[in-house]
Amino acid sequence: MESHILINEFPDQAQKIAELKVNDAEFLKMYVNYEEVNALIQHYEEGEINHTTDEHLTELRRKRVHLKDEIYSYLQKN
Repeated sequence: MESHILINEFPDQAQKIAELKVNDAEFLKMYVNYEEVNALIQHYEEGEINHTTDEHLTELRRKRVHLKDEIYSYLQKN
């Protein structure tokens, strides 16, 4: 199973991510949102939750990509 944990997505930014999570409320909000969506997707994919549609899962994956793009952009600016 592929892991989309943020540190795995941006390993070269691990230190910056750790610092921003503690010191930047805006970043923390994005981070938590990303991790919540990612965890929900993983639960569906692993069969822990099986009450969804393919469309819903696809929408969650799109949301994860969008959040990851926002976080990447934020990391580049800060």
